Amino acid sequence: MSDARLQHLKQLAHCDQKNMRSRVWVRLLFSMKGILAHGAYLTVLGALSLAVGAAVPLQAQTYTDLHDFDCNVEGCQPSYPQILAQGRDGNLYGTTNAGGTSGMGTVFKMTPSGIITTLHNFSGADGWNPSGGLVLGTDGNFYGTTNIGGANDLGTVFKITPAGVLTTLYSFTGAADGANPLGGIVLGKNGSFYGATCGFNPPWTLYSITPAGKFKVINSSYPACADSGLSLGIDGNLYGESSAGGVTGRGAPFRVTAAGAVMILYSFDYTHGANPFSPVVQGNDGLIYGTTSAGGSTGAGTVFKLTIGGKITLLHEFKPSGGDDGDGPFAGLVAASDGNFYGAAEGPNSGLYPDGDLFSATSGGSYSPLYAFDSTHGTLPQATPMQHTNGKIYGVTTRGGAPEGGVFYSLDNHLPPFVYLVTMWGTAGQTVEILGQGFNTATGVKFGSGLASFTVVSDSYMTAVVPADGTTGFVAVTSPSGTLTSNRKFNVVPVISSIAPTSGPVGTQVTITGTGLTGTTKVTFGGVKAITFSVNSGTQITATLPTGAKTGKIAVTTPGGTASSKAIFTVTP
Repeated sequence: MSDARLQHLKQLAHCDQKNMRSRVWVRLLFSMKGILAHGAYLTVLGALSLAVGAAVPLQAQTYTDLHDFDCNVEGCQPSYPQILAQGRDGNLYGTTNAGGTSGMGTVFKMTPSGIITTLHNFSGADGWNPSGGLVLGTDGNFYGTTNIGGANDLGTVFKITPAGVLTTLYSFTGAADGANPLGGIVLGKNGSFYGATCGFNPPWTLYSITPAGKFKVINSSYPACADSGLSLGIDGNLYGESSAGGVTGRGAPFRVTAAGAVMILYSFDYTHGANPFSPVVQGNDGLIYGTTSAGGSTGAGTVFKLTIGGKITLLHEFKPSGGDDGDGPFAGLVAASDGNFYGAAEGPNSGLYPDGDLFSATSGGSYSPLYAFDSTHGTLPQATPMQHTNGKIYGVTTRGGAPEGGVFYSLDNHLPPFVYLVTMWGTAGQTVEILGQGFNTATGVKFGSGLASFTVVSDSYMTAVVPADGTTGFVAVTSPSGTLTSNRKFNVVPVISSIAPTSGPVGTQVTITGTGLTGTTKVTFGGVKAITFSVNSGTQITATLPTGAKTGKIAVTTPGGTASSKAIFTVTP
């Protein structure tokens, strides 16, 4: 690239800081494969940060700059929507957008104390610019995407082992399958992974891919790209946001089923926010929480919560001109073990936090700045943080640190430790993976009220078998030092194995046998609700055939889902 062209890009980046954050310039740079040299890339991207200032100390929490990324050694500049993943070994795994041996990004492992190991250097043929971070699979491996590179230079989906063996599962073609995924992928309820493409041109697709690499487009008609990918809700659906689109063109959060049916939940109107680039998260209260990079009373972005029915509530409006907080968050929120939400905001040109800050917000709208970034210990915090099971918040910044390649940080806000469930749904007899700490002395595991058998694999990883009398609720792991509770509820999915008798007149007593039946709220015969039924145990229900019942299957509904009998019950005169 010529010096004149390089200078022109730098001038454009400096002209309009807000437009710069729209990701247009970053995506432009990442598309210049073979044109922009590694050193020039770093120079231009460095111009994009525009961050100056000094740290402002805040109280009651401890921020630690655990590692400063060095572009030439281990990769650098991890950007949005980067999500770190905790492994079975208790370490954290993630990606850098750039740097490494080829300047195309890396996959790394980081201990909670900040010791880094580079697992893979991308070379282009296997992908380039892995901006979406990683997700842990049920096989113990990690899965992610690259924005470009691969067989068609349009991005990939990949699998990588904890030891660093990478397999390209799929290379996008730019045709009906879309191109250039910016966000990563998420493990769905059914064991497949789900993601979104975000190329410069449609189609913008939503897709699924199995751990073996079987790829399927589930929706190709969504009118805008889901920049930050998808997240899994506690209801089993997938949630995402587009930075554009919606009725107003200012962006929209949406829900999508595993089959690809999309429902727009809300269209941003600028008053309540605009241009969300961050992933959303569904809280245990069933509401959707997120941030926008613009809009609100000052135009600097918002923190919001949203009902599935589309009612939005502003929890915070960023006011950088008043000097009291950050500006334009690209990062999403993490639903933490204390019931609150934690995030990161970028810095305005002036104000108290010119390099951005970490903050917390309650579901009721109480907002607290927690740490002010400075160029020495990190700046431009675009990536969504995560919470380790030890209770600490971990994250990365795109810039800052000694070599200006970004930092890996922790925030200790004295949050309670917890256990993490790799999957949140299962039937009795199914093995569930659990991450945490202190498992070597574990004495018991409960799924709701049901005591489970378990196997301790290591101090940070165990498996447990869903008990027949398990109930939908939080999973608790007990040891002599106390009890650790999961941060999400586990849904015990009911199963009907038999019914007896299989026919009879109104008033017949029918015994329904299965698993996961504790907490049953409804029994139907051919779709007609039974007025009288008794839950005898987690494996048996006795129900009375109601007046008006129709020949058909028997179904039971519990907090964990609905199950239908394979056998037909025949209603006789």
